[in-house]
Order: sequence, then C-alpha cells, then structure tokens
Amino acid sequence: MNPVLAFVIVMLVWTVSDLVAKKTRSLLSSLFVASIIFFVGFLTDIFPEDLLASSSLLALAGVVVGFVIVHLGTMISLDDFKKQWKTLLVGIATVIGIGLALLLAGFIFGPRITGSAADGYAQALDFVIAGTGALSGGTISVLIVQEAALGVGLTSIAVFPVLIAALQGLIGFPLTSIILRREAARLKEEYRAGTLAPVVAAGAAAASGGGDGGGSKGDAGSSGDGATPPAEPVPETKLPGALRTTAGTLFIVGVVVLISLGINNVTDGILNTFVVALLFGIGLRTTGIFKPSVLSGIDAFGLMMIAIMILVFGPLATVKPSDVSALAVPLLIAFAFGIVGIASFSALVGKLLGYSVSMSVAIGLTSLYGFPGTMILSQEAAKGAGETPEEVAAIENEILPKMIVAGFSTVTITSVIVTSIIAGRIGGG
Repeated sequence: MNPVLAFVIVMLVWTVSDLVAKKTRSLLSSLFVASIIFFVGFLTDIFPEDLLASSSLLALAGVVVGFVIVHLGTMISLDDFKKQWKTLLVGIATVIGIGLALLLAGFIFGPRITGSAADGYAQALDFVIAGTGALSGGTISVLIVQEAALGVGLTSIAVFPVLIAALQGLIGFPLTSIILRREAARLKEEYRAGTLAPVVAAGAAAASGGGDGGGSKGDAGSSGDGATPPAEPVPETKLPGALRTTAGTLFIVGVVVLISLGINNVTDGILNTFVVALLFGIGLRTTGIFKPSVLSGIDAFGLMMIAIMILVFGPLATVKPSDVSALAVPLLIAFAFGIVGIASFSALVGKLLGYSVSMSVAIGLTSLYGFPGTMILSQEAAKGAGETPEEVAAIENEILPKMIVAGFSTVTITSVIVTSIIAGRIGGG
C-alpha cells in the first residue's frame, strides 16, 4: 500500500476516535473507537492487511516504546508516593486480585481449554496471563503480552489483550463514575459537618507561607508588602542547554533506553527492559537530571504517542471472525472475574487501611484505564457533588491525589512488573 495513503488513513482513524471520545466525555474511549474501526476495517477488507506496516508507524513504535516508558517514569514523584502510600498498597492489591481471580477462572474453566499454535493458544494459563496484563495495565503491559505470545506463535493470545484493552475503558469509566459520585457525596457531608478540612486558597497559602507544595502556583514568594523578594525559579533539569532541545532530549533518553536494553540482555530478561527504563525515569526525575514528563513539549512526542497506540492494533490486521467467536467466552470470563477481583481485593485492603469502600473500589478500577481518566472522573465527581467552589475544591483535593497515584501504581508500575514476570509462562514456557 502507498505509505503516504496508509499514514493518512491511520491519522484519520485516530482523529475520528479522539473526536468521539471528546464528544462522549471518554465514555467511548479513543482506544475503543479506534479498535472497532480497525477491527471492522480489517475484517471486511476495507483496510488492507499491510495498512499499519505501510504507514511506517509500527516501525517507529518499535523504536520509541522504551522512550515513552522513561517518560512515564519521569511523571512519577517519589513525594507523591510517600504521601499516598496507602493508595499504592490498594493499587498493588488490585493487580494481585485480578491475577488471583483470573487464576480461579482458569481452574474452573481450564479443563475445557486446550490447543496448539495452530489454534492461537496452548492452555488456560495463557488467557490468565494475557488477561491479567491487559486488565491491570495499559499499552505497555499489552505489548509485553503480545511480544511473548507472538514469540511462541500464539496469535489468539496476542489479540486477546487488545480486545480487553479496547473494551475495558467502556466498562471502567461508567463504573468508576458511579462509585466516585457516592464518595463525593459522602465527602460533601463530611465537609458540611466540619470533619473535612477546607482547601486553603492559593493566595492565602502563599501569604502564610503554607500550602502543600503544589497549591500556590503563581503566587509563591509574594508576601503582599514587597519586603520579601520573589524566590529564585527552580531549574527544570540539570542537563546542559544543548540537551534540552528536541534532538538533545531524544538523544539522552535514547541512551537511557540503550542502557536498559543492556541490563535486560545481561540479566537474560530477568530485569525487563521496560521495568528498568521505568525505574531509570523515576530516578532521573528524582535527582533532577530529567524534568518531570521529560518528553512533553518536544516536537516529536505527539507522533511518538500515536505510534505507540497504533502498535497495539497490529494483530487486528490478521484477525478473523472465527477468532472473535473463539475469544468471546474468554473475554466475558476475564471481565466478570477480573472486576470481582478488583472490587473484593481493593475494598478489603482499603478498608483495613482506613479508606471508605467506595474510595477503595474506585482506586482499584483505575487499573482499567489510568491517566487521564483518573483526573477527569475525579474532577467530574467533585463538581457534581459540590454546590459551592469551596465544597468542590475540598472534595477534589481529597479524591484527585488518590486517583492519580492509583493510576500510576496499577497501570504504570505494578502491572508492568507483574506482567514482565509472568509473560514468560505463555505457551507453557
């Protein structure tokens, strides 16, 4: 297929997907819409099988996936995790709950599932592993599963997490919205009863020298009487100016990815490239070498992200109606048992740590979508419950940090680590 035409078609699909997601307030996620378009297009031969490969985006994604992992690491602040350690534990418990629930499903339904490379799967455990990675994580976990499955010739297992990833937002968003609204209503009553502290306004925080380190944006150092000079701006990064350009940033992040690849090879894959890159990202942000969200603002980042998302749809190009019918039952089982695992483990651990059941389950459900859904749903719940700006701010201040950290603890960290460890068992390995 003509490469330019292929590129244009892929961008059209993603443009439509983004538009639908925006119009439906992410009830229909862009990933879900794009999956449906590509699935129907490939299934009906409207799209040629080589569409994604011809667009050159698949090749680009294979190169830059490690770059985006480092970027995700630089989005995580150690201070955030120190303040939200309970949330982190609930998130970890959620991923464990998903895995154990799907393992139970495997024991129940496993005797009926046997196959070979020709069938696209080998054992019930293949579905358990693929489902755990997809339900608990995002694009990176799906890619880890895909790589392992395709490496042993199991195409159905490679497609399975893509279908889960396409549908899970559609399930996770409305469920979380309902639960967060209950939590927001509870917090509103606490606020009115005086047991939930109001949020200090940015100006007041600056004047009093208080705040939580992030609430005095734009007013820091202004005392109102001119006696105190403005604070010196904190450098974004310790890197020299030459490495802050688009090319310089890509160079230095690329070096980090190469080091991660080297560690993966030296340890024979025990320390997965993606996990090492993620830890490097966190560490380099913490030490000030990388700025937070290191790739944000560079000219190439938008295209890199699109390429990463397109990479997920690769196996759909070869999917057949028989594949979908064969995977329908495993999909239903995975979602049913996975959501039970999320709700039960997050509620139990959250309750033990002093969180409400609704907040705990909402934290667990972040494994189905991650950021930016965590932010959007938190803000919508606060605005829906609060009747004054003060109430909205107090409710959001209580919910939003937990949801943001939850998304990182499940999708970005725990799922990637767990999936990296268990993916090698696909195909009986």
